[in-house]
Amino acid sequence: MTPKIFIAAAVLAIGGGAAYWQLSGPSAGQMAQQTTALTALATPVISTQDSSQSSEDSAEKPAATITEMTMGPADAKVTIMEYASFTCPHCASFHKTVLKPLKADYIDTGKIQFIYRDVYFDRPGLWGAMLARCGGSERFFGIADMLYTQQREWLGADDALGISNNLRRIGKVAGLGEDQINACLQDADKAEALMAWFQTNIETDEVSGTPTLIINGEKHSNMSYADLKKIIDEKLAE
Repeated sequence: MTPKIFIAAAVLAIGGGAAYWQLSGPSAGQMAQQTTALTALATPVISTQDSSQSSEDSAEKPAATITEMTMGPADAKVTIMEYASFTCPHCASFHKTVLKPLKADYIDTGKIQFIYRDVYFDRPGLWGAMLARCGGSERFFGIADMLYTQQREWLGADDALGISNNLRRIGKVAGLGEDQINACLQDADKAEALMAWFQTNIETDEVSGTPTLIINGEKHSNMSYADLKKIIDEKLAE
Protein backbone atom coordinates (compact mmCIF):
# COMPACT_ATOMS: atom_id res chain seq x y z
CA MET A 1 0.00 0.00 0.00
CA THR A 2 1.28 3.46 -0.89
CA PRO A 3 2.13 5.62 2.18
CA LYS A 4 -0.47 8.25 3.00
CA ILE A 5 -0.45 11.33 5.20
CA PHE A 6 -3.29 11.53 7.68
CA ILE A 7 -3.39 15.30 8.00
CA ALA A 8 -6.64 15.45 9.94
CA ALA A 9 -5.08 13.50 12.81
CA ALA A 10 -1.85 15.48 12.97
CA VAL A 11 -0.83 17.26 16.16
CA LEU A 12 -0.74 21.07 15.81
CA ALA A 13 1.39 22.08 18.78
CA ILE A 14 5.11 22.72 18.42
CA GLY A 15 6.26 22.66 21.99
CA GLY A 16 2.87 24.05 23.00
CA GLY A 17 3.35 27.16 20.86
CA ALA A 18 0.88 26.65 17.99
CA ALA A 19 -1.47 29.44 19.04
CA TYR A 20 1.40 31.94 19.10
CA TRP A 21 2.61 30.99 15.63
CA GLN A 22 -0.89 31.25 14.17
CA LEU A 23 -1.59 34.69 15.60
CA SER A 24 1.66 36.57 15.33
CA GLY A 25 4.73 34.95 13.82
CA PRO A 26 8.13 34.57 15.48
CA SER A 27 10.99 36.91 16.16
CA ALA A 28 14.32 36.13 14.52
CA GLY A 29 15.57 34.23 17.58
CA GLN A 30 12.35 32.28 18.00
CA MET A 31 12.31 31.28 14.36
CA ALA A 32 15.85 29.96 14.58
CA GLN A 33 15.05 27.99 17.75
CA GLN A 34 11.99 26.37 16.15
CA THR A 35 13.56 25.26 12.86
CA THR A 36 14.91 21.95 14.20
CA ALA A 37 11.66 21.09 16.00
CA LEU A 38 9.59 21.97 12.97
CA THR A 39 11.65 19.67 10.79
CA ALA A 40 10.66 16.76 12.99
CA LEU A 41 7.02 17.73 13.45
CA ALA A 42 5.82 19.57 10.36
CA THR A 43 5.80 16.65 7.96
CA PRO A 44 2.44 14.95 8.61
CA VAL A 45 2.39 11.41 9.94
CA ILE A 46 3.01 8.70 7.36
CA SER A 47 1.17 5.45 7.99
CA THR A 48 1.52 2.16 6.14
CA GLN A 49 -0.17 -1.21 6.35
CA ASP A 50 2.56 -3.04 4.45
CA SER A 51 5.99 -1.55 5.06
CA SER A 52 7.76 -3.82 2.56
CA GLN A 53 5.39 -2.92 -0.25
CA SER A 54 5.58 0.76 0.67
CA SER A 55 9.36 0.69 0.38
CA GLU A 56 9.06 -0.80 -3.10
CA ASP A 57 6.53 1.84 -4.13
CA SER A 58 8.73 4.64 -2.79
CA ALA A 59 11.77 3.31 -4.63
CA GLU A 60 9.87 3.35 -7.93
CA LYS A 61 8.54 6.90 -7.56
CA PRO A 62 10.63 9.86 -8.78
CA ALA A 63 11.57 12.48 -6.19
CA ALA A 64 8.98 15.21 -5.71
CA THR A 65 9.81 18.41 -7.53
CA ILE A 66 9.08 21.94 -6.34
CA THR A 67 7.85 24.58 -8.78
CA GLU A 68 8.91 28.19 -8.18
CA MET A 69 5.73 30.30 -8.09
CA THR A 70 6.20 33.49 -10.07
CA MET A 71 4.31 36.32 -11.75
CA GLY A 72 5.70 38.69 -14.32
CA PRO A 73 8.47 38.35 -16.93
CA ALA A 74 11.63 36.48 -15.97
CA ASP A 75 13.77 39.11 -17.71
CA ALA A 76 12.26 42.07 -15.82
CA LYS A 77 14.71 44.70 -14.60
CA VAL A 78 13.45 44.31 -11.02
CA THR A 79 12.78 41.03 -9.22
CA ILE A 80 10.96 40.93 -5.89
CA MET A 81 10.99 37.72 -3.86
CA GLU A 82 8.61 37.46 -0.93
CA TYR A 83 9.06 34.97 1.89
CA ALA A 84 5.71 34.47 3.59
CA SER A 85 3.60 32.02 5.61
CA PHE A 86 -0.08 31.31 5.10
CA THR A 87 -0.54 31.46 8.88
CA CYS A 88 1.20 34.83 9.33
CA PRO A 89 -1.25 37.74 9.84
CA HIS A 90 1.34 40.30 8.73
CA CYS A 91 1.65 38.35 5.48
CA ALA A 92 -2.13 38.43 5.05
CA SER A 93 -2.04 42.19 5.49
CA PHE A 94 0.82 42.49 2.99
CA HIS A 95 -1.11 40.55 0.37
CA LYS A 96 -4.14 42.77 0.84
CA THR A 97 -2.54 46.20 1.07
CA VAL A 98 0.72 45.78 -0.86
CA LEU A 99 0.60 42.86 -3.30
CA LYS A 100 -2.71 43.83 -4.89
CA PRO A 101 -1.58 47.32 -6.00
CA LEU A 102 1.90 45.95 -6.77
CA LYS A 103 0.36 43.46 -9.16
CA ALA A 104 -1.75 46.10 -10.89
CA ASP A 105 1.01 48.71 -11.19
CA TYR A 106 4.13 46.66 -11.81
CA ILE A 107 3.53 42.91 -12.32
CA ASP A 108 0.66 43.02 -14.81
CA THR A 109 2.43 45.79 -16.73
CA GLY A 110 5.56 43.66 -17.11
CA LYS A 111 7.86 45.92 -15.11
CA ILE A 112 8.85 43.44 -12.40
CA GLN A 113 8.98 39.73 -11.69
CA PHE A 114 7.45 38.59 -8.41
CA ILE A 115 8.51 35.32 -6.76
CA TYR A 116 6.64 33.81 -3.81
CA ARG A 117 8.40 31.43 -1.40
CA ASP A 118 6.84 29.58 1.51
CA VAL A 119 7.92 29.76 5.13
CA TYR A 120 6.51 27.13 7.49
CA PHE A 121 6.00 28.19 11.11
CA ASP A 122 3.60 25.32 11.76
CA ARG A 123 1.76 22.43 10.19
CA PRO A 124 -1.26 24.44 8.98
CA GLY A 125 1.15 26.65 7.04
CA LEU A 126 2.55 23.58 5.30
CA TRP A 127 -0.95 22.25 4.57
CA GLY A 128 -2.00 25.60 3.14
CA ALA A 129 0.99 25.56 0.81
CA MET A 130 0.16 22.02 -0.32
CA LEU A 131 -3.41 23.09 -1.10
CA ALA A 132 -2.31 26.27 -2.91
CA ARG A 133 0.01 24.19 -5.11
CA CYS A 134 -2.71 21.65 -5.82
CA GLY A 135 -3.97 23.48 -8.91
CA GLY A 136 -0.52 24.06 -10.33
CA SER A 137 1.13 27.38 -11.09
CA GLU A 138 -1.94 28.61 -12.99
CA ARG A 139 -4.13 28.54 -9.88
CA PHE A 140 -1.54 29.06 -7.16
CA PHE A 141 -1.90 32.79 -6.64
CA GLY A 142 -5.70 32.64 -6.80
CA ILE A 143 -5.83 30.00 -4.07
CA ALA A 144 -3.12 31.83 -2.10
CA ASP A 145 -5.28 34.96 -2.17
CA MET A 146 -8.21 32.96 -0.78
CA LEU A 147 -6.03 31.53 2.00
CA TYR A 148 -4.82 34.97 3.03
CA THR A 149 -8.23 36.65 2.70
CA GLN A 150 -9.91 33.91 4.76
CA GLN A 151 -6.96 33.31 7.09
CA ARG A 152 -8.80 33.93 10.36
CA GLU A 153 -11.71 31.73 9.30
CA TRP A 154 -9.81 28.61 8.22
CA LEU A 155 -7.34 28.86 11.11
CA GLY A 156 -10.18 29.47 13.56
CA ALA A 157 -11.09 25.79 13.89
CA ASP A 158 -10.55 24.16 17.27
CA ASP A 159 -8.45 21.26 16.03
CA ALA A 160 -6.51 19.77 13.14
CA LEU A 161 -9.59 18.07 11.69
CA GLY A 162 -11.44 21.39 11.57
CA ILE A 163 -8.53 23.16 9.88
CA SER A 164 -8.19 20.32 7.39
CA ASN A 165 -11.91 20.51 6.55
CA ASN A 166 -11.71 24.30 6.18
CA LEU A 167 -8.84 23.96 3.74
CA ARG A 168 -10.78 21.37 1.76
CA ARG A 169 -13.73 23.75 1.48
CA ILE A 170 -11.47 26.49 0.15
CA GLY A 171 -10.06 24.05 -2.38
CA LYS A 172 -13.53 23.12 -3.61
CA VAL A 173 -14.56 26.78 -3.95
CA ALA A 174 -11.38 27.28 -5.98
CA GLY A 175 -12.59 24.61 -8.39
CA LEU A 176 -10.50 21.65 -7.25
CA GLY A 177 -12.11 18.22 -7.15
CA GLU A 178 -12.34 16.24 -3.93
CA ASP A 179 -10.07 13.47 -5.20
CA GLN A 180 -7.58 16.07 -6.40
CA ILE A 181 -7.55 17.78 -3.00
CA ASN A 182 -7.14 14.47 -1.18
CA ALA A 183 -4.23 13.48 -3.40
CA CYS A 184 -2.48 16.79 -2.80
CA LEU A 185 -2.96 16.77 0.97
CA GLN A 186 -1.85 13.13 1.18
CA ASP A 187 1.35 13.58 -0.80
CA ALA A 188 4.05 12.66 1.72
CA ASP A 189 6.86 13.07 -0.78
CA LYS A 190 5.76 16.60 -1.65
CA ALA A 191 5.46 17.54 2.04
CA GLU A 192 9.00 16.35 2.72
CA ALA A 193 10.32 18.07 -0.42
CA LEU A 194 8.64 21.35 0.55
CA MET A 195 10.16 21.20 4.03
CA ALA A 196 13.66 20.58 2.63
CA TRP A 197 13.19 23.38 0.08
CA PHE A 198 12.01 25.78 2.79
CA GLN A 199 15.00 25.05 5.01
CA THR A 200 17.47 25.50 2.16
CA ASN A 201 15.87 28.79 1.11
CA ILE A 202 15.77 30.45 4.52
CA GLU A 203 19.34 29.43 5.26
CA THR A 204 20.60 30.68 1.88
CA ASP A 205 18.77 34.01 2.12
CA GLU A 206 19.10 34.29 5.93
CA VAL A 207 15.38 34.80 6.42
CA SER A 208 14.41 35.35 10.06
CA GLY A 209 10.81 36.56 9.85
CA THR A 210 7.86 37.16 7.55
CA PRO A 211 7.10 38.82 5.33
CA THR A 212 10.67 39.28 4.10
CA LEU A 213 11.30 40.89 0.71
CA ILE A 214 14.41 40.44 -1.40
CA ILE A 215 14.55 43.11 -4.10
CA ASN A 216 17.25 42.52 -6.72
CA GLY A 217 19.22 40.60 -4.10
CA GLU A 218 18.78 43.16 -1.29
CA LYS A 219 16.87 42.01 1.79
CA HIS A 220 14.11 44.18 3.27
CA SER A 221 11.59 43.70 6.07
CA ASN A 222 7.86 44.32 5.79
CA MET A 223 6.95 47.76 4.44
CA SER A 224 4.09 49.85 3.13
CA TYR A 225 3.24 49.99 -0.55
CA ALA A 226 4.42 53.62 -0.71
CA ASP A 227 7.87 52.65 0.59
CA LEU A 228 8.08 49.63 -1.71
CA LYS A 229 7.00 51.70 -4.69
CA LYS A 230 9.78 54.18 -4.02
CA ILE A 231 12.42 51.43 -4.02
CA ILE A 232 11.03 49.89 -7.22
CA ASP A 233 10.91 53.21 -9.06
CA GLU A 234 14.50 53.98 -8.08
CA LYS A 235 15.69 50.61 -9.38
CA LEU A 236 13.71 50.94 -12.60
CA ALA A 237 15.31 54.34 -13.15
CA GLU A 238 18.88 53.05 -12.72
